[in-house]
Amino acid sequence: MEFVSSLISTDGFILGTLVPFLFVLTIVVFIHELGHYWVGRLCGIGATTFSVGFGPEIFGINDKRGTRWRLSLIPLGGYVKFVGDMNAASTTSTEHDPNAKLSEADQARAFHNKAVWRRAATVAAGPIANFILAIVIFSVITATYGRTIADPIVAEVRTQSAAEAAGIEVGDIFVSVDGAAVETFSDVQRYVAPRAETPIVMRMRRGDEELDLTVTPERLEIEDRFGNKMEQGIIGVTNNSEVGNFRNREYGIGESLWMGVKETGWVIARTGGYLSGVVTGREKADQIGGPIRVAQVSGQVATLGFAALLNLAAILSVSIGLLNLLPIPVLDGGHLLFYLCETVLGKPLSERTQEFGYRIGFALILGLMVFATWNDVTRIFSAS
Repeated sequence: MEFVSSLISTDGFILGTLVPFLFVLTIVVFIHELGHYWVGRLCGIGATTFSVGFGPEIFGINDKRGTRWRLSLIPLGGYVKFVGDMNAASTTSTEHDPNAKLSEADQARAFHNKAVWRRAATVAAGPIANFILAIVIFSVITATYGRTIADPIVAEVRTQSAAEAAGIEVGDIFVSVDGAAVETFSDVQRYVAPRAETPIVMRMRRGDEELDLTVTPERLEIEDRFGNKMEQGIIGVTNNSEVGNFRNREYGIGESLWMGVKETGWVIARTGGYLSGVVTGREKADQIGGPIRVAQVSGQVATLGFAALLNLAAILSVSIGLLNLLPIPVLDGGHLLFYLCETVLGKPLSERTQEFGYRIGFALILGLMVFATWNDVTRIFSAS
């Protein structure tokens, strides 16, 4: 009984981890696939299956257009199967005549029979839908709760820090970082965090004058409230309620929407910057996580409230959108790369070429999944 109670309690595995994980992932996957499906319909492409999850169907219904909407057993993704039974080359499984098994009506709405721009729009719609979802979530949270902000004033400079070495003093006011205007103290923190060991030109207001100081953030491992460790850049300055004038700012609908766009752009920039840093060797790859990591973080964030869980869903939505845009065959970005080649060459790449690309892409994604899972398992054991 104690075991069952630990599973179903609010801090147990089912309610404390599994439910928040499924909630976050289902929203993100559903919106991604809905982007594909909706734009595909606008482009005259029919769909036979819309699935959230992979594997055996748990339950499903058929709509009047002949699409099977289904929830599947393995909740680690989803797919839309368009008319024509696409393979890696976006054709049917009938190699010599892709329309051989299709009725005349289905041929007219088959994916592979549509113009390349319609196929490209349908494929790109998934990641774009993820970005739109993030904007909507961030906007709603901002409109509902506002934001706690502080003036960008230095209250303290840590001894032997990057800020001290650059000449920043207590009372200095941040005006801009690398030319980007600063409005709040968090603007500085966000700009500095992903730029460890990268020189930043900071314009500071000191009394009646403005100074340009070059600061190189040091790399430091920090730990959040849940014990998760990560590396980020810091310059060694702090703010406080007395100097920073902490306050909650409310935003109107239009302002909230703009804040949602800015927040999404910031997450894109930080995620993209981290991935490029991993490729160039500037960042460690130990922060790349898989389903285990997402489930763990979902459970942790859920303890902070529903708004925090929605915020996580927005961040995950951006990450999945970016991942799918990588030019790797089997991902949306890989299909878009094939369509670009088709546009330039005036004809599709050969099925053999696309199949070869598909196999390479599958191997890369499989390797990434294994690596991410290894990171997840290693992180769990190192924390225990």
